[in-house]
Amino acid sequence: MSITLIIIIITAIVSFTAFTNQKVYDDLIFYPPAVTYNKQWYRFFSCGLIHADYAHLIFNMWALYMFGEITEKYFIELFAEKGKIFYLLLYISSLFFCLLPTYAKHKDDSGYRSLGASGAVSAVIFTSITLSPLQGMGLIFVPGLYIPGFIFGALYLIVSSYLDRRGGGNINHSAHIWGALYGILFIIVMGYAFSDYNVLEQFIYKVQSWIAAKF
Repeated sequence: MSITLIIIIITAIVSFTAFTNQKVYDDLIFYPPAVTYNKQWYRFFSCGLIHADYAHLIFNMWALYMFGEITEKYFIELFAEKGKIFYLLLYISSLFFCLLPTYAKHKDDSGYRSLGASGAVSAVIFTSITLSPLQGMGLIFVPGLYIPGFIFGALYLIVSSYLDRRGGGNINHSAHIWGALYGILFIIVMGYAFSDYNVLEQFIYKVQSWIAAKF
């Protein structure tokens, strides 16, 4: 069984439990003051196991399945026997790093809560885009239209940054943005340190080749 499927199963089980158990929900959610004053650092990670509702859970896990399976295979190709370990490290560490800006902003905010695996899923998606920037990605609001991953990624970051600055709503756009950026940095650094494959150089080459062919 793939690491991706294991993560999905564990997340689904914990999320289903939290839907009907308020104590589990309260104990796992990302609550910055609990970190600040009670040193409950585990909340950076545990909040990725619970979701607001079934739609939130299904959307995140579907996106993780779609991109996680292929990203996990990329890791195995790049890092051989260490691939699965590095992929798991990407997912777990991104849960922490995607929330650091959120924590810095809300560390004393007793009214703030955050939950969901969106930041880690963003890290996986953008790792996939970095390794395969020309893979076609669909636009939800334009059925049947696919654009290269690197263009989708750029649009995603632009829109997420705008929504984050505007504020309002219940979506932690900051976690999406920082998760995405962390995923890009993670695979570039790991590729440089543990593989002969120059991730950044190949990304630039593929994008330049696509632009040259189109224009």
